Amino acid sequence: MDHDAPALFEADESSRPLADRLRPQTLAEVVGQDHLLAPEGPIGRMVAERRLVSMVLWGPPGCGKTTIARLLAEGTGLAFEPLSATFSGVADLRKVFLAAQKRREIGQGTLLFVDEVHRFNRAQQDSFLPYVEDGTIVLVGATTENPSFELNGALLSRSQVFVLRRLDDAALKTLVERAERAMGEPLPVDAEARQALVAMADGDGRYLLNLIEQVQPVRQPLDAAGLAQLVQQRAPLYDKSQEGHYNLISALHKAMRGSDPDASLYWLARMLDGGEDPLYIARRLVRFANEDIAMADPQAIHQALAAWDVYERLGSPEGELAIAQAVVYLATAPKSIAVYRGMTRAMRAAKQSGSLMPPAHLLNAPTQLMKTLGYGEGYDYDPDTETGFSGQRYFPDAMPRQTFYEPTEHGDERAVAERMRHWARLRDDRAHGDPGSPPDG
Repeated sequence: MDHDAPALFEADESSRPLADRLRPQTLAEVVGQDHLLAPEGPIGRMVAERRLVSMVLWGPPGCGKTTIARLLAEGTGLAFEPLSATFSGVADLRKVFLAAQKRREIGQGTLLFVDEVHRFNRAQQDSFLPYVEDGTIVLVGATTENPSFELNGALLSRSQVFVLRRLDDAALKTLVERAERAMGEPLPVDAEARQALVAMADGDGRYLLNLIEQVQPVRQPLDAAGLAQLVQQRAPLYDKSQEGHYNLISALHKAMRGSDPDASLYWLARMLDGGEDPLYIARRLVRFANEDIAMADPQAIHQALAAWDVYERLGSPEGELAIAQAVVYLATAPKSIAVYRGMTRAMRAAKQSGSLMPPAHLLNAPTQLMKTLGYGEGYDYDPDTETGFSGQRYFPDAMPRQTFYEPTEHGDERAVAERMRHWARLRDDRAHGDPGSPPDG
């Protein structure tokens, strides 16, 4: 019998997935998260002091959340209890809590790792609280969703939230080099395909290692085109109903506000590539035209509405070009939020002033009684005045005149500002009885 031959059921190292074989054995081997794990980082300091607090690890897929949780337990001597919120329920939690209580009686701590913790409902999240508070467990939750949207305030108040970063190109290239050492040979790709492989991973280390396993058996060197044929590019990381949706529309909005048409087109393309509803984007463009441009370029709202209309008539992909045109128009248009600010001030004044009546000269008098009461008396019809501006008072009698709309000097609003200054001078002349001013009503 050959004693050097592997046993029948002995695991062959090469049969294990590459991601499992390359799983870091120390926190120092975790790539891309030095801001948290380095000796001077917040988690690095905790491990050095062997004193963990409950925490939430928030980051995109494949950035190392599960690995970090396991290494935290090993580095601090805690028992590691993993659960997935997708497959676990209240009964599973009770078993873990009971086991943790028994360990605590003999001086052993427990780190409970809950993957996709945001999938637990409020009652399940609340069940952690007493065990976190009395130290029975150190909770480490992992989530790809914004904790402030998905987790109970009570649980968040008892945990620290640490943001893990999407793996950058340097981190991903480190993983490629480790994979090549583990496989004992370089990948069969040229320099361009090597870069394309990193780009396809889109910041996800686990996905990158899975791609490498698809490429490894190839014998002929691949260029970028050959790589694209061999492997299927992943769908962009974008959830139309969650934080990714709000992050990208915020980026698009701010790029347009910052008058950067190139960045605006990039974020538009990211949203469309991720499967966003183009009509949602069109609605946001209409809002932007009113809120951020307004009187600085009154045509902006027409451009936004036209894009919406064109897309509804043509659909995708032809209609998306109309949305792109509107994005470029809005990004390059002069900006003003004077109308937005003016409306905000007017709303505040309306709430404070209550139900003041309009001045009598502004009221219509369809009946004789109303005429007798003075309705409409003294009203000046502006088009009939010498200057086309009467300067009459239009605020309630008990309310002093206020300025809500303050036009900027941007775009078309510059002309509006000049007209308003002219009218202010005429109004002032009337108030001081200038003979050349319009007659007092």
